[in-house]
Amino acid sequence: MASYTKHQAGTFCWTELCSQDWASAKAFYTSLFDWTFDDQPIGEDLFYTMLQLNGKDIGAMYQMEKERIDNKVPSHWLNYIAVDSVDETLAKAIQAGAEVIAGPHDVMDAGRMAMFFEPNGAMFAIWQGNKHCGSLIKNEPRSVCWNELASKDAAASREFYSSVFGWQYKIEDMDGMPYTIFTVGDEQVAGMLEMNEEWGDMPAHWMTYFQVDNCDATLAQVTELGGTVCVPATDIPNVGRFSVITDPQGGFFSVIEV
Repeated sequence: MASYTKHQAGTFCWTELCSQDWASAKAFYTSLFDWTFDDQPIGEDLFYTMLQLNGKDIGAMYQMEKERIDNKVPSHWLNYIAVDSVDETLAKAIQAGAEVIAGPHDVMDAGRMAMFFEPNGAMFAIWQGNKHCGSLIKNEPRSVCWNELASKDAAASREFYSSVFGWQYKIEDMDGMPYTIFTVGDEQVAGMLEMNEEWGDMPAHWMTYFQVDNCDATLAQVTELGGTVCVPATDIPNVGRFSVITDPQGGFFSVIEV
């Protein structure tokens, strides 16, 4: 199992869960994926929990603030893209129409970050690693293996991410639906589909995929642990078998058996 010490600029490098119930969410995910954890104090009775696989950081979670809970902000996973310079990338993003939510600021000596909404409304963050590069393991069972954008305007999203991160892309047919695959060099870094009227008023968003050895067995565990299967196990030709899940606190994520 390879361990990352640096992530190429323009590739996803970290994911973290902001949960309405941190303690319950921690129990759910550590049971589902057999993760261990390291609770790092960030305030009175508040922790930034490092989620670990084989003792290596692969993501994190923390308790959502009361104000956001009162405003009915749902639990959500936030995905980070590695950059060489947060400040330079943020300037490009703003010029391309992004709205800054937080930052740029240093996270002690771990790195520098900023978070924003892209023009279509999907939220994500950027990370300039220093002492912490991000996920030490990815593309392995029980770790993040894919990130997928559900966009309201695929053409506009292609233009935004290409201009900000230098992503190239190709459009493939997936069961009669155009599916965009973004690349950096020879590496596939993300996918994108365009939302239609069947999505209702759901906002544009980035979906986090965790790799599993057995999709159906994982879904049985999800149900036992109190989660909800939103999209049942579905085969994607030449890719794998996936499902969309909601954790007991309402956070969406996907699993895929590749």
